Amino acid sequence: MLSPNTDSMGNSMKIATWNVNGINARTEHLLRWLKEFNPDVALLQELKTPGDAVPTLELKELGYHVEFVGQKSFNGVAILSKNEIDVVLDKLPGDEEDVQSRYIEANTGGVRVASIYFPNGNPVDTEKFTYKLGFMERVIERTKELLAEEIPFVLGGDYNVAPDNGDVYDIQKMGSDAICREEGRQLYRKHLHMGLTNAYKLYHPEPGQFSWWDYRGGGWNKDHGVLIDHLLLSAQAADLLVDSNIDKTPRGWEKASDHTPVWCELSL
Repeated sequence: MLSPNTDSMGNSMKIATWNVNGINARTEHLLRWLKEFNPDVALLQELKTPGDAVPTLELKELGYHVEFVGQKSFNGVAILSKNEIDVVLDKLPGDEEDVQSRYIEANTGGVRVASIYFPNGNPVDTEKFTYKLGFMERVIERTKELLAEEIPFVLGGDYNVAPDNGDVYDIQKMGSDAICREEGRQLYRKHLHMGLTNAYKLYHPEPGQFSWWDYRGGGWNKDHGVLIDHLLLSAQAADLLVDSNIDKTPRGWEKASDHTPVWCELSL
C-alpha cells in the first residue's frame, strides 16, 4: 500500500510527461522548464544516453530526486520528483530478451507513476511494428497487475499513438503512419477501457490539440502536429484529478524537442 504524501509541499501534485528527444541536447531546456513550470513529478522519455548526460547534480539543486534507465543513443526514461522515489520496476515485464530501455515505474509522494516510451513502429511492414504491438500488450498486462492493487497510479509517456483522427492535423497525409494504424489504436482503446482515464482528453475532448510537431516542413509554425503524449490514470488517481493541459512553451524555444509537455494535477 502506498504511503500518504507527507513530504510534498502543499496539497496537490502536478505530474508532467515530456519526451525530451535527447537530454544531452536539451539539458538547458529541461532545467529552464523545471524552474519555470515547477512540476512535482516529471516523467521523461528518449534520454538517448546511458546516463552520463543526465544532469543529476543540477536536478538535485532544483530539489528533484532522480531515477532513470538509460541506453546509449536510443530510448531511455526517467522519473524526477520532489518526493523520494522508490523504484518498483526498471523494465517492462513479459520479455526477458527485450533490452530496450523504455519503462520505469516507482512510488513517489503517495502515487505510483510510470514513465513509458512506446515504440514508434515505423515502417509498419517490418518487425518494428510487431514489436510495438507486443510492447503495448505487455503494458496492458502490467496494468492488470496495477489495477489489482487498487492504488492511484499515473502511466505517462510518449505512447506513439494518436487515438483518433482528430488527434492528427491531416489524417489523409498521416493515416498510413504507425501512430495512426488501427492495430495500435485498438490496443490503446483496450488499455483505456480497462478503467483508465486520459487526463488531458477529459478536459479537452476537442480535436486539433497536439503534443508533437515535426521539425520538417515548418510543422510547429503551421500547427501541423499530432497528439501522442498521454497521461492515463487509474480510477483512484482520476478521483483526485483537478486539471490537465499541454504546456506548449518549450516547443517554441530554439533547438526545442519536437514534443512538448503534457501535465495533470491531482488534489491530494
